[in-house]
Amino acid sequence: MNKPVEDDLKEAVDTIQERLTRYACELHYDALPPEAVHAAKVRVIDILGALIGGFFGEPCRIARNLAAQMPHPDGATVIGTRMKTTLDIAAFVNATTARSSEMVDSYHWPGSSHGHAGETLTPLLGVAEHAQASGQEFITSAVLSYEVFLRVSDIFRNPALDSTNYGSLSTALAAGKLLGLTANQLSHAISMAIVPNIILKQVRKDRLSMFKAVASGQASRAGVFAAMLARAGMEGPHLPFEGQAGWCEHVARARLALDTLGDKGTPLKVLATQIKIRPSEGNAISCILAAEKVAPLKNIEDVKQITVEVPKYAKDAVGTGDHAWHPRSKEDAEYSAPYLVAATLLDGTVTPRSYNQAHLSNRELRALMQKMEVVENKEFTQAYERLPQEHLTRVTVVTASGERLVGEAGGDQDDMSTPKTDAQIEAKFRGLTEDVLGAKRASAILDRLWHLEEIGNVAEIPPAFVLG
Repeated sequence: MNKPVEDDLKEAVDTIQERLTRYACELHYDALPPEAVHAAKVRVIDILGALIGGFFGEPCRIARNLAAQMPHPDGATVIGTRMKTTLDIAAFVNATTARSSEMVDSYHWPGSSHGHAGETLTPLLGVAEHAQASGQEFITSAVLSYEVFLRVSDIFRNPALDSTNYGSLSTALAAGKLLGLTANQLSHAISMAIVPNIILKQVRKDRLSMFKAVASGQASRAGVFAAMLARAGMEGPHLPFEGQAGWCEHVARARLALDTLGDKGTPLKVLATQIKIRPSEGNAISCILAAEKVAPLKNIEDVKQITVEVPKYAKDAVGTGDHAWHPRSKEDAEYSAPYLVAATLLDGTVTPRSYNQAHLSNRELRALMQKMEVVENKEFTQAYERLPQEHLTRVTVVTASGERLVGEAGGDQDDMSTPKTDAQIEAKFRGLTEDVLGAKRASAILDRLWHLEEIGNVAEIPPAFVLG
């Protein structure tokens, strides 16, 4: 006869899954340092401004039209409207819309695989709205999402996979916490977020399309849906990270150890992201800032040559490839240092209007791009790869008469690597929202969000952003 299996036989444990579950369960608002609470509020304000700034983009319109076909009165609000849809579809629309403006905060920690943890905040707001969570609970979920997203970014090394994958994981955990999942349910949510959902880096390679923004929505939708499944009693695959066909072996392609997570002795990662003050890919912002020092040029036709010196990562990200030199879309242009420098030299700076069809087809702008070269400056690369990080760029314009105009950036008030003041955060929010919300409403929203921890039910936030 077969011997029966002993009841106390220990089942294999996925140490990463267990670590993340325990961390999520143990993280509480009362243990958060004041600087982390403030940083979370800054990023909530920042992402909601970015969402309104991106509201009228084409991928956002398509996503809203899709959501309109799936109304759900007890779900979550499509921010900017009075429409409610399912939690996962609201996550998809709101993350896509926030990402579309290219104004989401960015993570450029040396050695990491970077990413945009802020893209998870609007999906979490929808879950918090549905759960009627308090401002303190929402802040805690935001800190948790940033921590998980960025700690994984620090140890992940597969360049074929997009950083939005971390958003699937971090959103599942943070959404699950807002929904009051048990530790066992949170573990299943983790598994159901990462095993069936893989986003390739191709969303940001070769020609860029509107799916560059949509990838954020897809990731957040997957994370929220995983939490919904876990709440309903669904079980996820066993050993999602460390199993024989798990995430470590076949996605990360390495055995990972998530040894470090923020606590009383380790700063929380919500403090580490960099805020954008110009609408472009983060590594191109210093190019814009440097070009602003010599812009606008009075005699475009007299320009003979333009040299843009950047760190290696910036050259690879925004100075290399057909999309950088021959941009055909808004998404291409956002990732094109030649386009952004040329637009700045013509107009004085870059704004959301810099990506309209008039600019994309501007012959003077295209002619300037053909006189340009983007080169690595090794000193700038070294400054980019150390802490504190510096985004150094030099733009040199040589005219037909031999005149040299030089603009440099690095450590500027608006530079990515420079911490932003509350006044800068407010100015950015107003710049993105006042045209559609009005100055009075923008001020009222800012006042409420600066006191987010005092809000008893965050369901009051989405209605404040209704347009029209």
